[in-house]
Amino acid sequence: MIPSDLQCPMLLLACLFAVLQLSMLTAQSPNELSARLLDSLLQDYAFRAFFRPRTGVSYDGIVPSNLTGIRISAMRLRSGSLRKRGTGSYKEFQIPAGMVEQPYVNRLVLVYHNLGNWSSLYYPLPGYVSLAPVLGLLAYDASNLSATDLPELNLRATESPILVKFPNVELAAGSGPSPKCVYFGLQGSVEFDNVVDGSACSTVRQGHFSIVVEGIAPSPAPDGESGGGAAGGGGVWKREVWIVVGSVVGGLVLVAVLVVMVVWVKKCRGRKKIGRMEEVAGGGVPLATVIIASGKLPVAMGTRTRPVLESEYLP
Repeated sequence: MIPSDLQCPMLLLACLFAVLQLSMLTAQSPNELSARLLDSLLQDYAFRAFFRPRTGVSYDGIVPSNLTGIRISAMRLRSGSLRKRGTGSYKEFQIPAGMVEQPYVNRLVLVYHNLGNWSSLYYPLPGYVSLAPVLGLLAYDASNLSATDLPELNLRATESPILVKFPNVELAAGSGPSPKCVYFGLQGSVEFDNVVDGSACSTVRQGHFSIVVEGIAPSPAPDGESGGGAAGGGGVWKREVWIVVGSVVGGLVLVAVLVVMVVWVKKCRGRKKIGRMEEVAGGGVPLATVIIASGKLPVAMGTRTRPVLESEYLP
């Protein structure tokens, strides 16, 4: 049981800790945060596509209406089979033999993402133009197909690399900048590599992938604006909007929390003062009560020395 004189300071410390956590959350990049939340949401909807699932068969999922344009799919596999034979072709991914996951599980689910026109919002690259949508491949434990918010397994290729083949990618020929494969890690890292086989990317890890090219900024553009198309200027503008909105909302919540803290401290002090007054009152000698009409009234008891009239001492 926490003493009453320590409850208010502890509650104050808890509120301060919550405010610090909120400030750290609002300081985090909104795009990185939303991308990780999107992965969790798509995992949930991809798992819903399983109805009497068969091993090695991909099932297309349905995303909510506010994410129209994103395509998802899920395929359940045996870990041993994936390591020995791979999966061959799974959407745009060519998954070879020698795949290993950590930690080890008996069965796993490969979740596929095609972010379509949402690519530049969740994975913006200022100064680059996207030539292909962002495609994702993530692995999860398949022991519970109704689970949500699952952590990703660490899936890696130990023999041949995974190939990501992007269809309908127009690579401009000439002296301009050459297209690059871009890899988006789960922890927010971004890596570039050369395009292989015309319009494919090679990787040994899970994550999200796309093909981009450096954008050329328009000559009349003022300082501070970066060029680029879907993943350039549009992504920067959307990110700035998210930052402004997040800052305003975070500031309002912070002010509300501070007001609640001040009111709470005042109430705690008032309760402590009343408690002390009750303790002092309870420490005295209680008065006797008598019932008069319909109420109880305190009365004083008789004194030890009874009063004596002076006339009683006269001779």
